Amino acid sequence: MYYFCAQSSSQKMENKNFKYISRIDSPKDLKVLKKEELNSVCQELRTFIIEEVSQHPGHLASSLGAIELTVALHYVFNAPYDRIVWDVGHQAYAHKILTGRRTKFRTNREFKGISGFPSPKESEYDAFGVGHASTSISASLGMDIASKLKHETDRHIVAVIGDGSLTGGLAFEGLNNVSMSKNINDLLIIVNDNQMAIDPLKGGITEYLIDITTSQTYNRIRYRIYKMLKGLNLIDESKKDNIIRFNNALKAALTRQHNLFEGLNIRYFGPVDGHDVNELVRILTEIKDYKGPKILHCLTKKGKGYEPAEKAVTEWHSPGKFCVEKGEKTTSNSVSEPPLFQHVFGETLLELAKNNERIVGVSPAMLSGCSMNIMQKEFPDRVFDVGIAEGHAVTFSAGMAKEGLIPFCNIYSTFCQRAYDNVIHDVALQNLQVVICLDRAGLVGADGPTHHGVFDLAYMRCIPNVIIGAPRNEIELRNLMFTAQQPDMGPFVIRYPRGAGSIVDWRKPMQLLEVGKGECLKQGEDLAVLTIGTMAIKAEKAIEKVENEYHLSIAHYDMRFLKPLDENILHEIGQKFSHVLTIEDGVLQGGFGSAVLEFFADHDYSVQVKRLGIPDNFIEQGSPDDLYAMLGLDAEGITESIKELMQPNNKENISNKIKISANNIQKNKSSFINRIFKGL
Repeated sequence: MYYFCAQSSSQKMENKNFKYISRIDSPKDLKVLKKEELNSVCQELRTFIIEEVSQHPGHLASSLGAIELTVALHYVFNAPYDRIVWDVGHQAYAHKILTGRRTKFRTNREFKGISGFPSPKESEYDAFGVGHASTSISASLGMDIASKLKHETDRHIVAVIGDGSLTGGLAFEGLNNVSMSKNINDLLIIVNDNQMAIDPLKGGITEYLIDITTSQTYNRIRYRIYKMLKGLNLIDESKKDNIIRFNNALKAALTRQHNLFEGLNIRYFGPVDGHDVNELVRILTEIKDYKGPKILHCLTKKGKGYEPAEKAVTEWHSPGKFCVEKGEKTTSNSVSEPPLFQHVFGETLLELAKNNERIVGVSPAMLSGCSMNIMQKEFPDRVFDVGIAEGHAVTFSAGMAKEGLIPFCNIYSTFCQRAYDNVIHDVALQNLQVVICLDRAGLVGADGPTHHGVFDLAYMRCIPNVIIGAPRNEIELRNLMFTAQQPDMGPFVIRYPRGAGSIVDWRKPMQLLEVGKGECLKQGEDLAVLTIGTMAIKAEKAIEKVENEYHLSIAHYDMRFLKPLDENILHEIGQKFSHVLTIEDGVLQGGFGSAVLEFFADHDYSVQVKRLGIPDNFIEQGSPDDLYAMLGLDAEGITESIKELMQPNNKENISNKIKISANNIQKNKSSFINRIFKGL
């Protein structure tokens, strides 16, 4: 039973009597409860998360699906001494609440609040920092072996992997190493199998997890054999491999399939009901002290316990604010407001695909997030969701490009970092026409430092053959996409931010852009402002304010392309201006401003340049507006930077005026004396 939407989250929490979780400030408080009480704890956690996330947006469906598993883990294991490593972190809300952050949970993902992902800086219970997928197995294996080397024989290490992370290549690399080091690790891997990432998962590993079974007959026979061998003292470390191989053969015979995990000599348990908290406690208690690596396969349902999220898991992955009782989102884009860049991308890609049959779409599990699902509905055979596998997405695209197709490979900027080698080796080196669309560029907001897309300008511009463009608005995005699919363009990177742009009427005919050509948005005499991407919009507001208040004449150039730079514009600026301000939403080291400085230095221009961008720090979470204001990258901050840049110039002008006045006085004085002598 939920309360009316008109009630605030705080009111709901005050009205709700949480018998159990209100008394749990650490896992120690959970452990004193009876097993029969754990179901009630799970119910309260589910209600608490739903109501809080409805008012303070976050990742809902994943966390709802992992509640019973979380309670069981903290009931059985002794965190933080025992390490519980969460993959991605979307599923870790119950973990945060049970580890002392219940009262702070309403600040989740907010400016100066708690992180939406596990963070060791925030809590000793967060064993490893996460945000990108597929890291848990590798990190946990490293921890487990480190514990063995430190002779911490009583410490347990648990890796929890789910939400599609098992499709990532790093997860398979970790599994392989777990197998290779099977004699020196006791790692427990929990596969939280909800058959989902953000979108429904596809691919061989997903089908395998769906099909894999554990025969009741097999379990019964194995247990009897285990008890017999143990009673005869025939089970020891020297015979472990033989026993595992026997188990594998027995299971293969009874189930008529080979188990991938046990084929790697990793003991497999499951699949089990991931929503039966008491059964999970029983199984975890039984297997936690087994020697050697082991996997527990848990079947869970994303969105469990909240019907709207169960029915539409993709939409409720991170739904924004919503009405709990009605199951309806309360935030949406108005038709009178500028559209999301993601929507413009999706609609434009469909337009281009209709006119160019060579165009295909590729995304690593982000079809709905980047709006490539728009093209998928009309051309399902030309859109490929490759799972959480960014490196594969790029090389897969390169293979298609080698055969004459034009892939639009859409990857969130922060995740493309994982495919850097693939971009260099498989795309750029071969000069293949792959259009890499970097969604979520710049400061993304609430997801924080693991998700900010601030490194792409710097890490892409040093790669040969690559064209890099950044649109200032929706129309420019369409034009860049139209240009990128023209014949023989080669590697083409387009980066754009998350959220709405600035143009309401954006469905304009697409125009071919000259590669490496910027645009002078406004002429001026005193100062040149150079922007790239959507920072142009913030700069326009600042320029208008400064000109009105201080009567300066400021030129504004949208460079549009980071690579190649518009050298004609830069030569014009170098010859005309002594003061230049560059503005970007990427890191200052090696980014757009650095490229401008390099050009002026290489061509011997004496120009005073001030660069605005992301400093050499990982930027915290918060709304983009708050973060840009904090960094001086909003209109107010840019205004102050213009004033500071021009202040020395003003002082210089004043000094020159004083010198001129003094010279005039001296000249007048000499003239007066000469006139006196002439009179005599």
